Amino acid sequence: MTIAPDPVTLDDVRAAAARLKGVAHRTPVLRSRTLDALVGAETLLKCENFQRVGAFKFRGAYNAISRLTPEQLARGVAAYSSGNHAQAVALAARELGTTAVIVMPEDAPASKREATAGYGAEIVSYDRYTGDRVAIAEALAAERGLTVIPPYEHPHIIAGQGTAALELLEEAGELDALVAPVGGGGLIAGSATAAKGLRAGIRIIGVEPEAGDDTKRSLEAGRRVSIPVPRTIADGQALHTPGELTFSVNRRLVDEIVLVS
Repeated sequence: MTIAPDPVTLDDVRAAAARLKGVAHRTPVLRSRTLDALVGAETLLKCENFQRVGAFKFRGAYNAISRLTPEQLARGVAAYSSGNHAQAVALAARELGTTAVIVMPEDAPASKREATAGYGAEIVSYDRYTGDRVAIAEALAAERGLTVIPPYEHPHIIAGQGTAALELLEEAGELDALVAPVGGGGLIAGSATAAKGLRAGIRIIGVEPEAGDDTKRSLEAGRRVSIPVPRTIADGQALHTPGELTFSVNRRLVDEIVLVS
């Protein structure tokens, strides 16, 4: 019997942190007495809203694109995203001297589309309820010789996202639990890898919208479950099924998924 190696390890997250040093922001960790009183616990907030592009996604995008060969960088990259990964890939591509084509849903927030274009990316629109964004991006990549940078289904993306939790634990020390939102599962997979690699007893809790509970259903079933594309204000979490790679990590390391109305 052979045991498959973990797709992402604590060492991978540490390597990503070294690659991101001086490029990504080391975001602040803040406290709120009001929040502590509401939940009856001491809470720490890792403020990735102060990250470049306003989201943790820059960490994974830069870590992945920075590892491409000169030949791949010369041809450019492609990605698909409702907004945060789109902006992250567009900015990382610009920083690394390459070009980006981003497949975005027609109903993506206008501010995110404008920011993505502002970073220099070409935007290709599609209908998220009838179109297949992965197929569109892969067809574009095949036609133009681009490298696809997926939003979560890649070890370098997962490792990059995990650097946020690595920073948090370096600053906060012992924590009882780490709570993270779940869309495709990249952030929580990277966070769980870092957190449980450093603190074996920490609980990892994911949060999904009630309308988009594909990861919760999948963990309960022990296999990836698909749901109709959810209609939710949480556009970054409007996924219909967990990623295959991220689910392989999360089914081992995530302790609980809770839902928000």
